[in-house]
Amino acid sequence: MDVSYKYDGVELSYFVEGDGDTVVLLHGWGCDRTIWQSILPLLCSHFRVIAVDFAGFGQSHEPNTVWGVEEYTRSIEALMKSLGVVRPTLIGHSFGGRVAIVYASRNDVRRVVLTDAAGVKPRRSWRYYYKVYTFKAMKYLLPLLIGERKAQLLVEQRRSKSGSSDYRSATPMMRAILSRCVNEDLCHLMPAVKAPVLLFWGDKDTATPIADAYKMQRLMPDAGLVVAEGAGHYAMLERGELWRASLVSFLNIE
Repeated sequence: MDVSYKYDGVELSYFVEGDGDTVVLLHGWGCDRTIWQSILPLLCSHFRVIAVDFAGFGQSHEPNTVWGVEEYTRSIEALMKSLGVVRPTLIGHSFGGRVAIVYASRNDVRRVVLTDAAGVKPRRSWRYYYKVYTFKAMKYLLPLLIGERKAQLLVEQRRSKSGSSDYRSATPMMRAILSRCVNEDLCHLMPAVKAPVLLFWGDKDTATPIADAYKMQRLMPDAGLVVAEGAGHYAMLERGELWRASLVSFLNIE
């Protein structure tokens, strides 16, 4: 059943089906709740499943201000409270893993599944910082040299060539949100995640590399790692059979 909930003036769309303990599905950036389609039959036959479209994705409205991971987490906390959810199991992919980590660090949860999750701030080379700061300098200086209109055109041309596909396809508000969220380091919160954690990772993931999974495993008190060999950032889709088997084992599905 598709329903909606209003948080801070933002309409959030979500799907709920099944009975039993609650499982909350949190998708990654640039996706929506339909990414979980392949495991819904399995989960809905054993649990009450809530699959949320984050603000700005799917059928949910964009935030009115520049949200960070904190605001996204608060929106999920408010939704869970409105539904009377107690001790949910959280399953998060990529950006959804960020929200799952923050949520689980300060709320009572039953279990956490993180698949190719974000949350470890990436190490940057000097080339990255050179590109970032020259771009910022260009944004500041060009209007003074050639005028606002021409400067804006050149900045957008540079942005379209150098930005990620997620960044290029986003609206101005979602670009600002992505810029804020992508650099948030959550390592300091990971030791506070006391619930059992399953890490499911593609060893060829370049967006959130396998080194991030090993770091999360070290920092979280009760975490175990399943490596999907040859898979990338969408290991749950690329290695569907292993993904489902891992969920069956971790969630004690009979």
